[in-house]
Amino acid sequence: MRRLLILTLGAAVAVGACGTTASDDADIPAGASGSAATPQADAPARPTSREVTIPAGTTLPLALTGALASDTSAVNDAVTAELTRPITIDGRDVLPAGTRLSGVVTQADASARVKGLATLAFRFTSLSVDGVQYDVQAAPRSQTAAATKGEDAAKIGIGAGAGAVVGGIIGGKKGAATGAAIGGGAGTGVVLATAGEDVRLGPGDDATTQLTAPLTVRVRVR
Repeated sequence: MRRLLILTLGAAVAVGACGTTASDDADIPAGASGSAATPQADAPARPTSREVTIPAGTTLPLALTGALASDTSAVNDAVTAELTRPITIDGRDVLPAGTRLSGVVTQADASARVKGLATLAFRFTSLSVDGVQYDVQAAPRSQTAAATKGEDAAKIGIGAGAGAVVGGIIGGKKGAATGAAIGGGAGTGVVLATAGEDVRLGPGDDATTQLTAPLTVRVRVR
């Protein structure tokens, strides 16, 4: 009898232990283990930049950062300039003020003696923004020296007048006429021997141009 009682109590204890384990397991959510839940994957990274196209015909307000001259520059010499104000597309500054443009001299003709006027031409071929360089197609810039015909005529007139005075002192009216011709010839000689003005541009001088083809650049997204 005593042995039967002991067996009965042992069975009851075993059943109680099994019930506790089942209850504990039921409290754990489905799909979860005893450790902390695994975090979800990170959301996709937000883009930091996007492409924006600046249309052809857009004016690029530029100021030179170096000196150029028709008598000292040569074809293919480097030309640099900076934007004096930003280029804005849809309310966003696509090219900030100070953006550097680079190009080359395409023509540099020093002043000729009477035959022609000095000419200087250049064009921009690239720009750099946020450390990235882009090819640029822009209208060329050209400048020709001002004509000096008025000054040349004055030089010839002064020569003729001075010759007439000297000739009149020496030989009267006939001497004056001869002196005027000689003086005029001398004045013409001064013009022929003097080169005209050259084109000279320095830092800060206007170099504004226009895009002749669309330009696509990548800008930062704020």
